[in-house]
Amino acid sequence: MALQGSPDPGAVSGQYYQAIIDSLPDALLVLAQDGTVVLMNPAAERVFGYSRQELVGHDHRIILAEGYRLGFQRFFKALRAGGPESSYGSPFEAYGLRKDGTEFKGEIACGLLDIAAGHCMSVSVRDMTHREEPDDGLREAMSLLSATLESTADGILVVDTGGQIAGVNEQFVSMWGIPRELLATHDDEAVIRYVLGLLKGPQSFLDKVRDLYEHPLAESNDVLKFTDGRTFERYSRPQKVADKVVGRVWSFRDVTPRLAAQDQAKQALADLAEQAEQLKALAFQDPLTGLANRKLFHDQLAESLRGNRSGTVDVLLLDLDDFKEVNDILGHHAGDEMLTEVARRLRSCVRPDDTVARLGGDEFVVLLTDSPEPDDVAESIVASLNVPMWIDGTMLRPSLSLGLASASRDVVAASELLRQADVAMYAAKAAGKNRYMRFEPHMMTALVQRTDMEAGLRLAVDSRQITVHYQPVISPNLGEVVQFEALARWRRDGNLVPPGQFIPTAERSGLISAIGMQVMRHSFVELQPWLAGDAGRSVAVNISGVQLKDCTFAERVLRLADSCATAPRQLVLEVTESVFFDPDAHVIRQLDLLRDAGVRVALDDFGTGYSSLGRLQELPVDAVKIDRSFVSMVRTGAEKLPILNSMINMAHSLGLTVTAEGIETAAQANYLTNLDCDSLQGYLFSHPEPESGLELALLRSADAIDQMRGIRLEG
Repeated sequence: MALQGSPDPGAVSGQYYQAIIDSLPDALLVLAQDGTVVLMNPAAERVFGYSRQELVGHDHRIILAEGYRLGFQRFFKALRAGGPESSYGSPFEAYGLRKDGTEFKGEIACGLLDIAAGHCMSVSVRDMTHREEPDDGLREAMSLLSATLESTADGILVVDTGGQIAGVNEQFVSMWGIPRELLATHDDEAVIRYVLGLLKGPQSFLDKVRDLYEHPLAESNDVLKFTDGRTFERYSRPQKVADKVVGRVWSFRDVTPRLAAQDQAKQALADLAEQAEQLKALAFQDPLTGLANRKLFHDQLAESLRGNRSGTVDVLLLDLDDFKEVNDILGHHAGDEMLTEVARRLRSCVRPDDTVARLGGDEFVVLLTDSPEPDDVAESIVASLNVPMWIDGTMLRPSLSLGLASASRDVVAASELLRQADVAMYAAKAAGKNRYMRFEPHMMTALVQRTDMEAGLRLAVDSRQITVHYQPVISPNLGEVVQFEALARWRRDGNLVPPGQFIPTAERSGLISAIGMQVMRHSFVELQPWLAGDAGRSVAVNISGVQLKDCTFAERVLRLADSCATAPRQLVLEVTESVFFDPDAHVIRQLDLLRDAGVRVALDDFGTGYSSLGRLQELPVDAVKIDRSFVSMVRTGAEKLPILNSMINMAHSLGLTVTAEGIETAAQANYLTNLDCDSLQGYLFSHPEPESGLELALLRSADAIDQMRGIRLEG
């Protein structure tokens, strides 16, 4: 029993312990599990500069220097994990932070307290300032390390050997989007569950972590895929202190922008490769037909002729006959459709490995290598293209001229083989078109002759050697010559060159314009006395579409007529129907200007062109000349030829005069006179004569007229 009035032993004991704690020279703090300060002694107030009210109930990390603020949390967990036998840890050094912001080096001792309220940790801090100067290098190193971790673009996670989070930097929190309140709970399992919820393959993530903890010294590098499309690169290596593994450092780098840039670069490279293929195709492919182009053909021809050959190399060069008229009549769209269809038919006539190319315009070429029967292929091509095709509702039957040249084992240059095929093609045209011809040496002679003719014709034009012969045109009603047709003549080496030979050469070479003006000038000068005798008399001059393309043609003709004192009304320009299909607006414009000035226009070779009868009323002409092929149908004069009657009547109904050319017999002259044909022209009246034979031509015409009238009177 206790003595009355004696003090309570429990109270005395409590006061005793409190006195002991308060008298300790070292700072003593008691921390709750969440790091809150629950108790401190006066020495702690002196060491840290905070009053009891300023620290108790607050987070203990405000009294720790940067770099040491997570140390007690890790130590607390270690003590709890170690059990009762590990209730106190060995002292260690750390840096504290006073209220005034100064740092000091301290020796720390921690112990685990088990009280009614739960586990707490006692922390004893001994100020080491009086023992040694602060280690500035260590503090700087810790500060640099902390600053480095926070400034890096990578997210850093440090985990101890027990798998508990020991530290993270701000970039890690930002990259993973971990809520601050979740981190504040220090619930590592909850943090892991949150992280796994962001990943596409959470199980592989965990498998990698387990594997690394089973192999503490291992390093790893892999890739994490997120459900939101991001991609992280993950690096991991062990954390060592004095060669002892104390944890693991994880580094995460967001490579999503880099991968996106790589994907863009790959796509750009793929696009460039595709464009390169397209450009390559364009460089060697005809854009309209899809065939090989000129460059690819020449490359393949040169390759075929190179080296030893066991068989032949054959070149089939062709172009379409009168293709220009398709463009002129139906338009270029129809022409393109025809070229495309021709390309398709050509491909169907050859083997898959044979080359079919379009050289340009309507010119195509086929290259055969080791073909057993190149002539059969040529015949097949001609037959294939002769099959009618329908374009814009119009049936067209293309025809072609094809030249075939072959090279066996003899060395032949590519250009020479192609030239031989070209020569053969022109020989096919000269032979009547719509056929193929194989190159023969004599064809080269013909080419040389054509080249020689062009050179001679150019010299003749330059030296004004082109002369004019005149053929009279008579009026049956008036019984006299009313017109002379001026015809160009070229005497070379004492012989007259037929117009059918040199006129096409003149048109191909562009000399026709100069020849036409020379013929017109000769006509105005040499016929001037005859023209002056009667204003109703005229001279007819042939002109080509090439001349009409000159936008100054009308002006030049009218100026020339004026200088030669010839009235425009006394000039008749003869044109073929093809000039009206030329898309060049200058052609019709020139004719309109001349007609406005009084010049008359006659449609030559009437009845032989495309739809002449149907288009007659649309053409800007004043007269028509019936082609000699229709006149030749009259043999005895007793024939019934309604086509001639229809042609003359149609022309008259449109206000046009009619001339029939090629009259050779009196029967033909009388037949056409009875059909009211306005004018007649032909050998019956006179052959073409030079200026010196004009009087003779007039006399012969008068005799023929008298004879014709006599026949009519007798009839």
